[in-house]
Amino acid sequence: MSNTDTNAARSRYSHGAITFHWLIALAIIANWILAHYAEDLPKAEHERLMGTHVAIGMSVLILSVLRVIWRLMHKPPPPNPEHKAWERLLAGLIHKLFYVLIIALPLTGYLMVQTFTGGMGIDMFGAGQFPGIAMAKDKPASELFGELHEVISYVMAALLALHVAGAWKHHLVDRDGTMGRMLPF
Repeated sequence: MSNTDTNAARSRYSHGAITFHWLIALAIIANWILAHYAEDLPKAEHERLMGTHVAIGMSVLILSVLRVIWRLMHKPPPPNPEHKAWERLLAGLIHKLFYVLIIALPLTGYLMVQTFTGGMGIDMFGAGQFPGIAMAKDKPASELFGELHEVISYVMAALLALHVAGAWKHHLVDRDGTMGRMLPF
């Protein structure tokens, strides 16, 4: 094991951070695929899949709030000092943007549903209800939140592509152990 690999192994993220990272990432990716798949389906099937999409989104919101709390209570490992200054800056900006987006994406979806339904609770896979907000139906607000939700999803997809490209660059080109800091194994 090289000195760089040893340093990276010592600076892994906590098990909690790794678990939140992968649960949220997989849920967001699955939800993005689900929403795009459901677009052209017949109305009944579309509504059923979008109900699942909304429940996954509320799960992402809950996990994201817990992730932020975890992050505030558990200091992340320091950046690799061998990385260039621009890489550390870009990684820091991307992580901060991810924190904003993992809250904003499900929150705008939630507000879209609330303004569309007039504040109905959200079925959470038959296990209970995510609470609604007492409000009147507001189609223009629902459309606005829908547009914001869609824009944020595309920003998230672009950011995810940049994040994954950076991780693979560090793994395949730099071979600096960076990817291993967040892998669950």
